[in-house]
Amino acid sequence: MNGRFLLLQSSFSLAVLFLFLVAVSSGQGTAMAEPQRILAGVGKCSKADIKINQGPSAPLPSGIPTHTVEIINVCSSGCSVSDIHVACGMFSSTELINPKVFRRLSVNDCLVNDGQPLKHGASIQFVYSNTFSYPLSVASVACPPK
Repeated sequence: MNGRFLLLQSSFSLAVLFLFLVAVSSGQGTAMAEPQRILAGVGKCSKADIKINQGPSAPLPSGIPTHTVEIINVCSSGCSVSDIHVACGMFSSTELINPKVFRRLSVNDCLVNDGQPLKHGASIQFVYSNTFSYPLSVASVACPPK
């Protein structure tokens, strides 16, 4: 019984050590810089610097629901973020959206602000109309030099 317990305890200790080494080598649990951040000149940015808020708005006179979307640059280091691509499925709207603000390039790929930089703290808004809301999430960004 004691031998089994020691073997089990040793196996558990090895498993914990393995998980710790995996976490350290992947940058988790350390004071390393965020691996998602990209150094671009003197500015840094990542997908995490762009937040998308979406909510219902007043319906059109025809009764079709509308949805307000706000895309915000929340970069804590004061960076601008450009070439913001959003995963948007088969996004469409019954009402025209200014294509310089938001447009679908292909299935699941929408471009924000015509690819131009969104400055730190800035936001861009648009309203679309459809019977349901589309799930929207940041797919990729670029970090223009300051």
